[in-house]
Amino acid sequence: MFQLSKDGLAFVKNELTRYETKRSAVLPALFKAQEENGGWVSPEVVVHLSQVMDIPMSQINEVLTFYTMYNKKPVGKHHIQVCCNISCAMAGAHEMADYLCDKLGVHDGEMTKDGRFTISRAECLGSCDTAPVMQINMDEYIENLTYPKLDQMIKELK
Repeated sequence: MFQLSKDGLAFVKNELTRYETKRSAVLPALFKAQEENGGWVSPEVVVHLSQVMDIPMSQINEVLTFYTMYNKKPVGKHHIQVCCNISCAMAGAHEMADYLCDKLGVHDGEMTKDGRFTISRAECLGSCDTAPVMQINMDEYIENLTYPKLDQMIKELK
């Protein structure tokens, strides 16, 4: 059964005081819970947040299922999201995502057998001027992607 850490619980309770409605604190609460649950939000996480935040699970699930930044299943140590929205798609992002999947032996959204990588297609990473773009673990952007950059990135992360 998932439980937020002492610090995680304090974080969520503090977030609840920052907004007029409890629902407004769902986004940061989900981020904290995802971080503490190994990079994904399980159904047990939703139950726990519902209890801690005193809001229905349906309101948490509404946010969880709308945003692609929350993982609904376990992901690898390196979660690589390739933006496939219009600008990135026109610059070859779909082909680059396929290339990464082939290179790592997985399908879109799957984790490698060693648990190191998950490749996903993202709806929009908000960097159209530097397309194609990918994000690694929510904190590193790699812009103006090329196949040599993809090869170098995989080499460095292995």
